Amino acid sequence: MTQSSAAAASAPVEEKDPWPALFALCLGFFMILVDTTIVSVATPAIIEDLDAGVNDVVWVTSAYLLAYAVPVLITGRLGDRYGPKNLYMTGLVVFTLASLWCGLTGSIEWLIIARVVQGLGASMMTPQTMAIITRIFPAARRGLAMALWGATAGVASLVGPIVGGLLVDGAGWEWIFFVNVPVGAVGLVLAYRLVPRLETRSHRFDWLGVALSGVGMFLLVFGIQEGHQESWSTSIWAMIAAGLVVFVIFVYWQSRNPAEPLVPLRVFRDRNFSLANVTISVMGFMVTALLIPYMLYAQLVRGLSPTRAALTLVPMAVMSILLARPVGLLTDRVHPRLILGFGFSALSVSMLWLSHEMTPSSEIWQLLLPMTLLGIGSAAIWAPNTATATRNLPVELAGAGAGVYNATRQVGAVLGSAAIAVFMDARLSAQGLHFSPSQGGGTGQLPAQVLAPFSNAMSEAILLPTAIVVAGLVAAVCFERPRHEGYAGAPSAPASADAGPAAAASAG
Repeated sequence: MTQSSAAAASAPVEEKDPWPALFALCLGFFMILVDTTIVSVATPAIIEDLDAGVNDVVWVTSAYLLAYAVPVLITGRLGDRYGPKNLYMTGLVVFTLASLWCGLTGSIEWLIIARVVQGLGASMMTPQTMAIITRIFPAARRGLAMALWGATAGVASLVGPIVGGLLVDGAGWEWIFFVNVPVGAVGLVLAYRLVPRLETRSHRFDWLGVALSGVGMFLLVFGIQEGHQESWSTSIWAMIAAGLVVFVIFVYWQSRNPAEPLVPLRVFRDRNFSLANVTISVMGFMVTALLIPYMLYAQLVRGLSPTRAALTLVPMAVMSILLARPVGLLTDRVHPRLILGFGFSALSVSMLWLSHEMTPSSEIWQLLLPMTLLGIGSAAIWAPNTATATRNLPVELAGAGAGVYNATRQVGAVLGSAAIAVFMDARLSAQGLHFSPSQGGGTGQLPAQVLAPFSNAMSEAILLPTAIVVAGLVAAVCFERPRHEGYAGAPSAPASADAGPAAAASAG
């Protein structure tokens, strides 16, 4: 790259106001994240309509998350090479067409395949949103922009089931996918008109790293999710062990790659970036692992329709939306360990509270109270975590850093989806139940004699994501005070606030 090209690449694009571009990107980002959780509310309807089992329908979510997580490392680099706007728009087209395919399928197998393609489209889009924000916003405004991006992730994860409930009740489960078509078309027009074209960089792609990360992830997730179905046979344990070994080889290769590794390990030299990846993976795990058993409880134990079940999540979503801006403004003034520590503490308490209230006889308002606290805790995590993670990323690591951050979030979601399937199966077996379409797996209430044991199994399943959230709390208290210009109490940097990503990196 020439000196002039490098200078152009290192400066933020300031020819026009960057906020319209951010809002255009957030629309597409919101849509793909809604699809990580929207299936949870449609699970009973899909089980009944496609004559599928619980584990099969969990794969509808896991297949999407897996196809989303594995390529996201390389798609971040592809955006650097071919232009983040081009990759974002290509991914949006793939995602939108795959959504149409999902709605038209007539079998659980084809639905899972269509979800894989949908996940591939999402993996092309997500890293570009973070990378573009890093490059078009000057350092003085990037914290608030990243806070909005992080808040979008949190709100989308919570709004998904609500939108899903309304669509499943009003038009059928197929419409949780059909709705993406008009939204995707609008998002494509907005991206074309509002998102700027940025300087590209040539990269040597680490195809061995891509293969190792993909194989390792598949072996690990497939082994965990199918373990209980296969009675934890020797072959299952061998698959899980092989996945871990492949991951170790992947990390070793990244450290020894003489050219350009898929994951430049130097991004982890920043303590806050490393910890933020731990906490965001915990959040990915928590959201998927919480919603599946809760939605089964709400619809099959309480007999709520998909819409009414989803509406019990409204307090959580409302609190996340209302608190997004004030919490975002705090990210430049308050130590991240205080905000994130409070957030994870609130999540832990709210989930224990929710598990206690998940009985056949609980009043609906008794479920709404822990949901409100859960929304408060979530709002204190999504935006501050994202802003803290990306604060000091130099521009040359924008694509790689965005890929790593989004990959770890999706890895957490994939493992959460796989682990909760195993844990629910185990708790149902402990209660003497075997859940299948022929034993009440439809959209109506279960027979009276199994309400209590099924309810107990689902409430116990909530304890798994609760334990993982405690791990997030431990990571959160280890954050250090950010060292960037404008942060209260931070040492001032000689670079100006408008010097762009490169200055932000040097200030950190």
